[in-house]
Amino acid sequence: MRLKLVKDETHIKFFKYAKVTFGASVVAVIASIIIFLSNGLNYGIDFRGGTMMRIESPVDSGVGALRDVLSPLGLGDINVTEVFDPSTAVTATSSHEYMVRVEQQGDDEAQQNAAVLLIKQTLDANFDGLIYLQTDAVSGKVSGELIQSGIIAVLISVVAVLFYVWLRFEWQFSVGAVAALVHDVILTIGVFSLIGLEFNLSIIAALLTIVGYSLNDTVVVFDRVRENLRKFKTMDLKELLDLAINETLSRTVMTAVTTLLALFALYFLGGDVVRGFTFAMIWGIVVGTYSSVFVASNIVLWLDVKRDWSKPDPNAGTQFADIDA
Repeated sequence: MRLKLVKDETHIKFFKYAKVTFGASVVAVIASIIIFLSNGLNYGIDFRGGTMMRIESPVDSGVGALRDVLSPLGLGDINVTEVFDPSTAVTATSSHEYMVRVEQQGDDEAQQNAAVLLIKQTLDANFDGLIYLQTDAVSGKVSGELIQSGIIAVLISVVAVLFYVWLRFEWQFSVGAVAALVHDVILTIGVFSLIGLEFNLSIIAALLTIVGYSLNDTVVVFDRVRENLRKFKTMDLKELLDLAINETLSRTVMTAVTTLLALFALYFLGGDVVRGFTFAMIWGIVVGTYSSVFVASNIVLWLDVKRDWSKPDPNAGTQFADIDA
């Protein structure tokens, strides 16, 4: 028996409350921007510079005790958190892992290395049996370059989508697709700013993946819209968009659910290292699926689009508009 999350034929009126759903998206985007401007982001050492050390202790040393020992060293802001990694918990049920982050100690690499050595010596003098699992240090110059590269990567991806969808369909579809992608990226940044999760290079990778996933969902819907525009030349555009989304709904839901199952497994079992990435992906899948229906299609509805695709229109689309995927 084949599993069906959605019936083969559905008749959901997605655009019955188009103003409400699109208005909610606009409010969410504005709120995300305000939250970002107010709170900023909790940048990791990739973007902020500094040193990160992952430490394993055979006993519960305590976050407070570790911080009290390191604070008098005069290394500036020191953040200590306890982490849980299932991969180590299986073999070492009594061990405890801690993440120590220290702000950048100047642009000189020697200063960073000296700070790492001082931290290790201090911890070893106060706690027995510590194991240093990971030590990463990033200078301020490198972190600045990483921020710039990350922003450029996201912008290039959005511009590439703009041109691809414009060549593939019509300019109205292109505007709708890009608006959906910008919506997804801004809401993801907003939720990271709101809850204070660490924002590092892996989150940039997640944003680019979200852009690809959301675009894939959007193009599937737009392909069906274009087919229906050719078949139903007199049907009201709102009804036609409803029909296209209902026809692709089973595929959209199945793709989202199966992807989320894998991501939830990775989130709960993958350990602290990938938790930020998987959280961004989970959030991105949800908002990406929403935006492909209620943002991209809403914009196509309001901008209107060429109705008769059986005849060439010299004033619409491009020479690539009839190329099938």
